[in-house]
This record gives sequence, C-alpha cells and structure tokens, in this order.
Amino acid sequence: MTLYNSIGTGYNRTRQPDSRIVDKLISLLELPPKKIIADIGAGTGNYSNAIANRGYKVIAIEPSKTMQSQAQPHKDVSWVTAGAESIPLKDDAVDGAIVMLALHHFQDIGAGIKEINRINATGKMAIFAFEQAKIPDFWLADYFPYFIQDTLKTFPNTKEIAHQIEQITHRQVTVIPFLLPPDLSDLFAAAGWCKPEIYLEESVRQGISTFSKIPSREIKKGIEQLADDLDSGIWLKKYGHIKQYSTYDAGYRIFVVR
Repeated sequence: MTLYNSIGTGYNRTRQPDSRIVDKLISLLELPPKKIIADIGAGTGNYSNAIANRGYKVIAIEPSKTMQSQAQPHKDVSWVTAGAESIPLKDDAVDGAIVMLALHHFQDIGAGIKEINRINATGKMAIFAFEQAKIPDFWLADYFPYFIQDTLKTFPNTKEIAHQIEQITHRQVTVIPFLLPPDLSDLFAAAGWCKPEIYLEESVRQGISTFSKIPSREIKKGIEQLADDLDSGIWLKKYGHIKQYSTYDAGYRIFVVR
C-alpha cells in the first residue's frame, strides 16, 4: 500500500482499462450480468468501472486511499478500503472475483486467496498475473536490469501459485497465456513491447511500479541508452524483428478458478 500511496498520483493517465482484457476476464468468469464481482486490488477502479459498464455490480477492494481518490464514480461500483488478506465482507457476499495485476502486491498470497474464496459464493476467479520466467527474454531488461531482480523478487512462481490456489479452494485452476496486442491502452510494464519510445515518457514510467524501485542512476543510464539506440537505429537492428509480430508473449497469465 505504501508504494501506491507514493506513486499513485497520475496513475490514471496511462493505466486505462483495455477492452480486450475486460472481455477476457468477463468471459472466463462465466457470470451473467447483474451478478456481483469483487475487484481485489482495484487501484483507481478503471477495471471495476469497465466491468460495471458491462452490466455487473462491482465491489472494488483497495487499501490505498491515494489510488481510490482518482476513481471515477460509478453507480454500480462500491468501494471497500481493505487489503486482500482481511476483507470486511460476509461469507459468499459476491458471485465472482478478479485480480488485475495485483496478486504480487498481496502481503500474504495464501491469506489473500483464502479471503477471496471465503467471500466468493461460486468460487469463480480470474487472476491476471505475470510469469516471472519470461522477464529475462524481454528487451526492456537489457536497458533496466533491475527489472529482472524485481520480477524474480516480487512476482510469484506461476506453478506454485496455481498449486496453492488449488489447495486452498479445492477447485481446478487453469493457467491461460494472455498475448499482448501492439496497441494496449493499459500501459503496464510490457505494454510497449513494440513501441520502445513510450518508456522515455515519465508519465508511463510512473504508472509502472518497478520503475519506482529502480535506483535513479540506473533509470538515467537506461533512458539515455534507450534514447541513443532509438536515434541511431541500434534498437531497431537488435530488436526490430518483434515489430513484425501481431501479438507478443511477455509472460502475462490468467489463473482461472472454476
């Protein structure tokens, strides 16, 4: 929570919900409209509002008041100030749950999953997360090596988490890759996989939590090197082949619990 209280200001400028991610989460939950969905680690509520716009009732659960303060009011979205490990809702209070790139910010993943399962009448969950093994393959880490260190430290192992969820929920977990399109509106860490110039923008970096942890010297060095390589054509020569891809597997995964 402390991290997002410090970096949360301006988060909405670059972290707009992507309709394809919204479509996927709703599809995987398999819940009819008017059902109640909990959005755990809702941030500024962008995905909460997007899901509510599809006809659902959403309870946005978020510990950071800084993040909540940027939320756009929505008649079908209510807010609860809480972390995932202690949710002040009754048992079976919701019909399903999503976690959108927040699992790695849980203080205790096991306790968080237990709470989500407790409040969830159907047990259905769609958890959008990241596979740590993929980050060394992403070119951004060549300019900001801290990304590898932070990812290995912060993001849980996909197989271990899937097993943990199954142990807690006694339900089957399926892990589905989410391949990134080139024009994501939610500018999370790998959203610029074929648009390297976006990482030169401070507003984009501010919306990516890892950048807030990188030592300032490495940030400066990485930005300067990336800018130089873009100007000289070195980036294009080394990594330009990915611009030919229609989608890119940067390691994003969705845990589906049914």
